[in-house]
Amino acid sequence: MADTRRYPARTLRVATNRRRFLKSIVTGVLAPLVLPGSVFGRDGVAVPSGRITVGIIGTGNQGNQHIRVLLGMPNAQVVAVCDPVRAKREAAKHRADDAYAKTRGEALRGCTAYADFREMVQRSDIDAVFVASPEHWHALHGIAALRGGMDLYIEKALTTTIAEGRALVKTARRYDRVVQVGTQQRSSGQFRLACELARNGYLGKLQTIRVGDPRGYPGPQMRDVPVPEGLDYELWLGPATWKPYFPERLVNLKGWMLTYDYTVGFQSGWGQHEIDIAQWGNGTDHTGPIEVEGHAVFPSDGLNDTAMTWHTEYLYANGVRLIFTSDNENPHGIRFEGTEGSVFVNRGGIWSDPESLVKVHFKPGDVRLYESHNHHANFLDCVKTRRDPICRIEAGHHANVICNLSNIATRLGRKLRWNPAKELFTNDDQANRMLTRAMRPPWRI
Repeated sequence: MADTRRYPARTLRVATNRRRFLKSIVTGVLAPLVLPGSVFGRDGVAVPSGRITVGIIGTGNQGNQHIRVLLGMPNAQVVAVCDPVRAKREAAKHRADDAYAKTRGEALRGCTAYADFREMVQRSDIDAVFVASPEHWHALHGIAALRGGMDLYIEKALTTTIAEGRALVKTARRYDRVVQVGTQQRSSGQFRLACELARNGYLGKLQTIRVGDPRGYPGPQMRDVPVPEGLDYELWLGPATWKPYFPERLVNLKGWMLTYDYTVGFQSGWGQHEIDIAQWGNGTDHTGPIEVEGHAVFPSDGLNDTAMTWHTEYLYANGVRLIFTSDNENPHGIRFEGTEGSVFVNRGGIWSDPESLVKVHFKPGDVRLYESHNHHANFLDCVKTRRDPICRIEAGHHANVICNLSNIATRLGRKLRWNPAKELFTNDDQANRMLTRAMRPPWRI
């Protein structure tokens, strides 16, 4: 059943002054002044305007998609945007200001553009933050927003490492924040139906889940290019290893999204979408597999250095096998296979064998999963009600763990035993060292 529990109201912790607050985000230490959350219109208390005020971190392709959706939602107002690229943040600011002036016909305070997220998250009048930055920044951006008392919508892949994801979960629960992970397929009916068929035994005993995702590809050759005016390149790199600038590094599908300094590639960038549904249908949002092994092909030169093709197999404690591959082997989507039937689902639709399965009438007592028809609207509603959203932080973290396990197993090329409760490999020190990555000073969690 859907998790509809409410967490007890708590106070928000905010820094006593700007300098100490900005320093605390870098060092990971926050000296608090305790104030009631209602001062800021949070913890279920409506903001004076009746709208949820939103800040956006990252105004590239995905960030602009969020802005587009939010501009059409009367219960939300984009009041801040943040990006180290001046042209991007200024364009996003003007887009919000122009849209509100045209559609609402009222005086609004306007949208403020920031280069540095640390300035944005110190504001006391922002209710929620959307994180759409490159993945190596997700943990730091998300944790900063949560510590600032803001609710969080965070894109996938959730984090670059398993340790970062666990830190994000702990922070969300410490500060009692609503967190929605951007695996929006949960808000589509065909994915929910496939999972309910699997969960309720309409496929017989679930045996195998097959997941296919887009393969990676080689990247451009690196070259020495001056940093352009209007880009704070040091801030874009942030905790990642310093590397010389060239334009493609900052482009998602050409550069950072397939570069190991900033991500684990399509194994997570695409993979978390489908693995999330596999977890939902397996009833394992709270846990993960106990065994993993795989192999992959990596580029030999150029910028991109994450897996181009991969084949990873997992075993769960309930006996289910998950086979996760690039789409040269399995079609893009999720297939649940049981002893009496199967169902395949992707963004194009849902198909079953036998065909009658997709027309089944569920019985009283069947497990019916959390229903949402709009991922953004679900998040905004939960900001007001303090209810958990459809993809709460724990579910997003466990799906991302599985993507990271694929990366680690395919890089090491051997079978690994995994303890999902402790989030550690059993008797494999080299694999355990890959659960985290060093951050470039002064950044740390």
